[in-house]
Amino acid sequence: MDYKKVARYVVLGILFFLPVTFLLFLYPATHNYTPLDIVNESVLDLNGFSSDSNDEIVLSDHITVLGFLGNHPLEKSITASNLKELVYDKFKGFKRFQVVIVMPFGTEDEVESLKQEINSYEDIRFWHFVFGEPEDIQNLFKSLKGNAVLDANLATDNVFIIDKDLNQRGRLDDREDNDIAKNNPVLGLYSYNCIEVAEIKNKMSEDMRILFTEYRQKRTGDFDSSTRRANDLKEDDEEN
Repeated sequence: MDYKKVARYVVLGILFFLPVTFLLFLYPATHNYTPLDIVNESVLDLNGFSSDSNDEIVLSDHITVLGFLGNHPLEKSITASNLKELVYDKFKGFKRFQVVIVMPFGTEDEVESLKQEINSYEDIRFWHFVFGEPEDIQNLFKSLKGNAVLDANLATDNVFIIDKDLNQRGRLDDREDNDIAKNNPVLGLYSYNCIEVAEIKNKMSEDMRILFTEYRQKRTGDFDSSTRRANDLKEDDEEN
């Protein structure tokens, strides 16, 4: 027996099947797939906002990561850089994905400086800045749900996931197994803090992957589950 030839075929087989195995682990199987929760419905779209390009930027029919960097965006450069490196660069190839950062009018020049800082020769054509009046920014933010707040400069380090139907996505129950075992109160996750690298790398990246899987399965006709909504959890609490 030619052991060298056998060894060569074994190595080639491993090299061929290893990426396939990785992809199988990467995408959750249909039988154990749990969609990403709808934590809030009827998020406002970007009516009354203008973009930093000639294109009309809207949330509807897109999977959007929505952020607010306020009157001094360069002071939020770490927030923007983490979002770009840990989320945008990872998902920019997915269909209908976009990052939208809401800014007050008057910040256009500083935004251009921020774009140069985070660009790093990468394709940022799916990253948009939109500009509006403070009142419109506040109204948009109020249509979102969660513990995040806008500061006096209309900024926050938290970003939000908005689906194609203007639903806010997240986790109705973000407890760990030990929290559930201890019967600790339900704690939701409605937005993601871009300063907390572990939260972005682990929780947000996983939630984005799950949402893209949902839409992929809808396109192929394999999606047969529905997301839980915030009122579903409220009804569960009332029953308990």
